[in-house]
Amino acid sequence: MHVAVVQRASDIDSAANRESIAAQLAALGPGDDLDLVVLPEAAMHDFGAPDHDLAAVAEPLDGPFVQLIADEARRIGATVVAGMFERTDGLPFNTLVVVGPDGELRRTYRKIHLYDSFGYKESDRMAAGEVEPVVVEIAGRPVGLMTCYDLRFPELARGLVDAGAEILIVPAAWVAGDRKLEHWRTLLTARAIENTVHVVAAGQGGDRYTGHSLVADPWGSIVDEADLAPAIIRATLAAADLAHARDVNPSLSNRRIRHRS
Repeated sequence: MHVAVVQRASDIDSAANRESIAAQLAALGPGDDLDLVVLPEAAMHDFGAPDHDLAAVAEPLDGPFVQLIADEARRIGATVVAGMFERTDGLPFNTLVVVGPDGELRRTYRKIHLYDSFGYKESDRMAAGEVEPVVVEIAGRPVGLMTCYDLRFPELARGLVDAGAEILIVPAAWVAGDRKLEHWRTLLTARAIENTVHVVAAGQGGDRYTGHSLVADPWGSIVDEADLAPAIIRATLAAADLAHARDVNPSLSNRRIRHRS
């Protein structure tokens, strides 16, 4: 699987974000032979200040943001995953949309674990999604979806792997702060090692967020990593590499303690 990971810094102007996303994605095209393009959490619209009303700016799944993603997916000829705030009758969902190369919305994932931590309370402005692992097939590979704070809950990653995921995608707006970059890298590589999967993490950059979008292989090695600036990093996720890692390190099959519902 050929992947492009898009790091960017969103604004609280949704129309301006759509323009800048289109401009950044113009660097990608059919000739790149991509299977998957991943944008960060809140690519549609930044979280803004704690009193910023996200319900007022949230969009439906047939709104202008998803239409842009659909147009870009068709143009590039790849599946695109991106984060948005999804309109409801109450608090919006923090949603990932998965749009296929035909421009059709294939799947959504609504963030399960809201960021009520480090002095922040996402649940004041967002509704949590159903507790259900979401795995979608992309280019013949099963891919599990997580969003930002979900990364701190290893049981979700393991649930995705138990549901068949060989790749974990983690769009994020990982707020910057003391030790936050260390947490980000450590947790991403830990999820790769303990589950013997590829991990693809697309982060918001700029002054407010940690940036450092990266791709980790099933050994936990970082294949490529951005810094804080807008960037597109690329990687090839070979199924043979995952099979070899699981053959040498069969920790999943060696488990003696399993989840009991």
